[in-house]
Amino acid sequence: MVRIRFEPKLMMSRYRLKSLLIAATFSIGGIFSPLASAIAREVRVYSGRHYNTDKLIYKRFSEETGIKVRLFETTGLSLVERLKREGSSSKADLILLVDAARLNNAANAGLLRKYRSEKLDNEVPKEYRDPKHRWYGLTRRVRVIIANPSKVDISKVRTYSDLANPSLKGKVCLRKRNNVYNQSLVADQLVLNGKKATVKWLDGMISNVSQPYFAGDISLARSVAQGVCGVGIVNHYYIARMLAGINGSSDRKLARKIDVITPNPAHVNVSAGGLAKYSKNTKEAIQLLEYLASPEGSRGLAGPTFEHPLRGYGESEILKRFGNFNSDGVTISQLGLNNAKAIRLMSQSGWQ
Repeated sequence: MVRIRFEPKLMMSRYRLKSLLIAATFSIGGIFSPLASAIAREVRVYSGRHYNTDKLIYKRFSEETGIKVRLFETTGLSLVERLKREGSSSKADLILLVDAARLNNAANAGLLRKYRSEKLDNEVPKEYRDPKHRWYGLTRRVRVIIANPSKVDISKVRTYSDLANPSLKGKVCLRKRNNVYNQSLVADQLVLNGKKATVKWLDGMISNVSQPYFAGDISLARSVAQGVCGVGIVNHYYIARMLAGINGSSDRKLARKIDVITPNPAHVNVSAGGLAKYSKNTKEAIQLLEYLASPEGSRGLAGPTFEHPLRGYGESEILKRFGNFNSDGVTISQLGLNNAKAIRLMSQSGWQ
């Protein structure tokens, strides 16, 4: 026979301990759960932005809110594929991507959750956010023309259309067709000028290309500086980073040989963020997204990377030398919607 022995003192101590724990969960502001707080006060960011300086703005956000940011970085295409593969088991709360095509692909794949707030509507200009409220712009980047003044007449290169001028025969260099930034530029021209004019521009520009197509903006810029190419198209911040010496003194010297021509109006693209479909820390993710889209957050992301914030312009002296610009009015959503058409036309023109 098994005897059950009661120990009054032990039972009393356990009862008192339980009472103390319950009492400890109450505060003047209501009920506080240490365990729930420890789980909820974080946000997991899957980012297609690959800048170490982004961590500074996350740190500032954490210091101000107490919310821990866990950052997972990869390239945009890999990030989207990862989210598809993970499905409902994904740990992502907030997704950051660059370029309209990637944003559109992620949204259409059902990877982003709709969310709208008064803060985001106020901070993010209409042209830089999704009409269906699935993503919101955070920083802006401009596709600029770079030229070597010893190889081309700078006065005759002012717009993207000028790159089709026969006088530039053998002097135009471009990145490969699979580059999303160039795809968005062609989509931009489709929206502005229609298919017929865009085809004519593509045919003329591609006929001016003599060098192999480049894998990156930096390698293209180096070739322009060295006189291998006369003119090309890159995102503005690549040249700014070269001039700032971020890539080393050799690239700084090369960048000084380049003239940067900012079309006005210009083709503008963005980096942007949206809530992950299966976010577990939705409240915290929304708080971080609103923070990044705020004037402070947008400048914090854009400043160290030489991008432009959502409103106004970058404050560095290098960017001021590039000149101000006005957007050509094509929305990021329109760029994404015309991406597939742009790729087809690029292929048909012989853009490799």
